[in-house]
Amino acid sequence: MTSSAISTTVQEWIAHDPDPQAAAELSQCSPEELDERFSRPLTFGTAGLRGPLRAGPNGMNLAVVLRTTWAVGKVLKDRGLDGSQVVVGRDARHRSDEFARAAAEVLTAQGFEVVLLLAAVPTPVVAFTVRHMHAAAGIQITASHNPPTDNGYKVYFAEGLQIVGTTASDIEAAIAEAPFADEIPRAAVETGGMEEIAHYVDRAAHVRRSHTPVRVAFTPLHGVGGEYAMDTFVRAGITDVQVVEKQFAPDPDFPTVESPNPEEPGTVDALLELAAEVDADVAIALDPDADRCAVGVPTPDGWRMLSGDETGWLLGDYILEQVEPGDVMDATVVASTVVSSRMLAAIAAAHGAHYVETLTGFKWLARADDDLPGKTMVYAYEEAIGHCVDPAAVRDKDGISAAVLVCDLVGVLKEQGRTVLDALDELARRHGVHATAAVSRPVADAEDAAAVLARLRDTPPDRLAGHEVTVTDLSTAPEPMRSDALILAGGDDDTSVRMVVRPSGTEPKVKSYIEVRRSYHGNLDAARAEAQRLRDELVALAEQW
Repeated sequence: MTSSAISTTVQEWIAHDPDPQAAAELSQCSPEELDERFSRPLTFGTAGLRGPLRAGPNGMNLAVVLRTTWAVGKVLKDRGLDGSQVVVGRDARHRSDEFARAAAEVLTAQGFEVVLLLAAVPTPVVAFTVRHMHAAAGIQITASHNPPTDNGYKVYFAEGLQIVGTTASDIEAAIAEAPFADEIPRAAVETGGMEEIAHYVDRAAHVRRSHTPVRVAFTPLHGVGGEYAMDTFVRAGITDVQVVEKQFAPDPDFPTVESPNPEEPGTVDALLELAAEVDADVAIALDPDADRCAVGVPTPDGWRMLSGDETGWLLGDYILEQVEPGDVMDATVVASTVVSSRMLAAIAAAHGAHYVETLTGFKWLARADDDLPGKTMVYAYEEAIGHCVDPAAVRDKDGISAAVLVCDLVGVLKEQGRTVLDALDELARRHGVHATAAVSRPVADAEDAAAVLARLRDTPPDRLAGHEVTVTDLSTAPEPMRSDALILAGGDDDTSVRMVVRPSGTEPKVKSYIEVRRSYHGNLDAARAEAQRLRDELVALAEQW
């Protein structure tokens, strides 16, 4: 966009911004800052729109919410869904309440039947409610585990599935055609949805199969999951739950942690201290919108958090153990993403189930069984601690139902005189040791991330950990697997190495996902040591890119 075009756009935006503070903020920006904010709008990435709370089209603010919601309504009407039901929810972040109400008011003025959920809710509650009510769409105002300065806008369409492909493109095109924000009609709307929230809690509780008592250490990390998880635990018969009190109440500033992402170092320190203090059987952390579940377990050397892949192996195997062998198993699907571990594929094969690999994100995982007539998905996960353990109810990651199932698994193992570590050892004996890691490299912006990938495409390494490399460039792959990821892989019968490199869909980072597999030949410790050595070698390589 030229400087003159930006200047005109800025003046029009300021003149029509319905938020006087936002208009004043833009008026004080330097030309360079205005150029950055107006050069491109927010777009639908891995999990919807996300951005910093700031004025202008490249931030989360009232004007962006109004224009995006107008566009969602237009796309629904263009598809013949005038007057249909739409669910609107929000988390407890800064301005989430205001943004959710504004979205609900725009849709109400457009003639839709809007269910504006009466309180801050976990993201999976919205996905569940859209599916349960057979609504045409759902909107959740959330930035999940992003920093407190961010917010976001997540869109579901029919069956509670995140939007993909043409739907996202259609909405973005409609945003470009939207009226000025202050000219978009709004109409008053009442809150509701209490019955649907209760239905969600009841359904999430019923993923538990056993009744063995477990002691749980728990934190919702200042997010919205606390009360909902506690209600679900009680309904599931999990009553011995010890809470990190200073992190229980929702607080959009996340004051006790540097990052509200439970995968980040230090974020779950208070949880693990509590788990050790109360001699818990398992530790559970939800991220701020409660769609992700992190799991901690005791070890001979103290407490540690499981990786998302480790939890994925355990839950995948546990769920498949409950499926009837034969025709039922043959019609059963489990799924993970291209950046997740390969072990779930081996687990599925051993059980006789069907395995599907998708692109990164639950908008793809939720559709893993779409092209498999007569087959049904029972579990999906991604390595970023996202687990879908009840796809019939929630076709998205759901931290609360995953937490219940983790407790169920821990109880069953406890009843058998086994631990989570024992279960992981058994999986390694059956399917080989899998050592994984993820490396995130901060970059300035999307162009910088693209430059990193371009360099790798032009001059990929010819060997990884001593093994000749095969390069798979997903930018040239057929749909639906086309993406901007690059896969580097090699190995032999005893050892395989794999790295997937891609730009983050939600943050300015380039991410490398690493996996080393070593066959088991009777000495688990030796296999793990060698796999970890090779993994660390690949981590060092990724940190140089």
